[in-house]
Amino acid sequence: MYTDGACLGNPGPGGWAWAVPGGRYASGADAGTTNQRMEVRAALEAVTSLDGRLEVVSDSTYVVNCFRDRWWEGWLARGWLNKAKKPVANRDLWEPLIDAVQSDPQRVGFTWVKGHSADRMNDLVDRLAVEAARTQRARDGEGTPEGLGAPDLVPVGPGSDPRVPEGHRLVVAGHRPPALGGYEGNPVAEGVRDQLRRILVAKRELHPDLLVLTGLGLGAEQLGAEAAARANAPYVVVLAFPGQDEVWPASSRQRYRRLLEAASGQVLLQAKAPGSKQAAGMALRRRDAWLARHAHEAVVVWDGEDAAVGSQVRSLRDHLGEEEVWLVQPL
Repeated sequence: MYTDGACLGNPGPGGWAWAVPGGRYASGADAGTTNQRMEVRAALEAVTSLDGRLEVVSDSTYVVNCFRDRWWEGWLARGWLNKAKKPVANRDLWEPLIDAVQSDPQRVGFTWVKGHSADRMNDLVDRLAVEAARTQRARDGEGTPEGLGAPDLVPVGPGSDPRVPEGHRLVVAGHRPPALGGYEGNPVAEGVRDQLRRILVAKRELHPDLLVLTGLGLGAEQLGAEAAARANAPYVVVLAFPGQDEVWPASSRQRYRRLLEAASGQVLLQAKAPGSKQAAGMALRRRDAWLARHAHEAVVVWDGEDAAVGSQVRSLRDHLGEEEVWLVQPL
């Protein structure tokens, strides 16, 4: 059976859906929720509504990886704390889903499918979930539902933007100078770059198709690109707007240009440069949201205190799952 979740905004009005090919389907809504909650809710509703052997097919790595990589075992062993020793998000949905799956471990399996990839059933549950989010009305029935709207117009899963390259996509983000020791080379920045390099080397062992995504901003984003090059991993630059380096010092601009030229590709999200600092800030926030939607995991350089970076960590965890966001402490 196929499942999907959708959210118009994150948080915002959401919907969930499940469907059996040629069989039953159902959907439901929540007035204020997140995309991740709707993905888990869809799986929970399906597993508790259907009898017999089930294979849950989902485009959510948050759902599939919980069971494929057995995140739930660590959560239970730590008393529902994640690796960062913080309460597991969405426990109220995860706990009954894990209980339902583990009540008969041979009954339920999980398979990931790429979202928005012309899979007929994935498209069907996507439309059902989006309809529920938009109308805040539930459906249930047999066969193929009629009168569904268009597929989701807002990308909600990895690979939904045709500009996104294939591969296991990992975002590097985090602090900007002066939090990393200043604008020029220094021991703090060098230490962070080496930590990132070692992480990327290990990730590439697990994922030979590893692809690093970076906004190439000053600080952690550029260190991520340099670490990727040293780990022999390709990186793609995702730019919020053109000319983001125009206000930087000459030495910073030269470094930026070198890294830009060495990138495996570029994605430009806004064709025109913003006309004010406020507009630039909004464009950068839209870029951060785009990265969260199109990555499989992330590494964030964060001291645990900076509020802006902390907000980005929360957004990434909400999209990717807590277990897929790794933190690097600048020393």
